[in-house]
Amino acid sequence: QVQLVESGGGLVQPGGSLRLSCAASGSIFSINAMGWYRQAPGKQRELVAAITSGLSTNYADSVKGRFTVSRDNAKNTVYLEMNSLKPEDTAVYYCAAGSRLRGPYTYWGQGTQVTVSS
Repeated sequence: QVQLVESGGGLVQPGGSLRLSCAASGSIFSINAMGWYRQAPGKQRELVAAITSGLSTNYADSVKGRFTVSRDNAKNTVYLEMNSLKPEDTAVYYCAAGSRLRGPYTYWGQGTQVTVSS
């Protein structure tokens, strides 16, 4: 089993920035890819960004150029740097871990709320 603990969500004004973190523990040897999904009210959960242990990345088109996913393999932690935030980025953001960059992902965090509003 793998446990994922997210942190860093909150309320930010449009145009602002936030950084999310997700620390993995447990059977981390089974993990190659770690990533972030989000789910807004009334919408399906969608991929935001993901990264492998070899640092290959995958981004949703809607966040390219604004969000950056990174990873510290020594700390088993993945980060999501979010810049130029828009109201439509408002969602619960979930950390995920699995074996493949494009999923499916096996392990999920509890989620952290990101609200972009003035």
